[in-house]
Amino acid sequence: MISVESGAGAPYDAPQHYGVFGVLKLTKDHTKRTIINYSYFHPNGGAEMSSAPVERTYYVTKGSITVKGKNNGETHTLNAGDLIYIAPGEERELTVNNGQAAEVLVIVVEI
Repeated sequence: MISVESGAGAPYDAPQHYGVFGVLKLTKDHTKRTIINYSYFHPNGGAEMSSAPVERTYYVTKGSITVKGKNNGETHTLNAGDLIYIAPGEERELTVNNGQAAEVLVIVVEI
């Protein structure tokens, strides 16, 4: 088992993100293939359209975000308590809604 206290973690600057800072809670140094990050999105923050060869799950804990897919034009508005799963290789873009900050728990699993 691995326990991580609320104040623990290392700062994380996510590539292709803007107006966001993160705290790495678990890394592959702790686990075999799972990374857990808590992201703080400033108003009007987000992430550029991109893909990754990993499974990603975003769980919104505060605020509202929109996640858009490129392959089929999907758009999902997520509010606190909502989550979305993004398959390996699936492209996505993320924006914060309503000019309000948002917080997202990000779970990444390498395959």
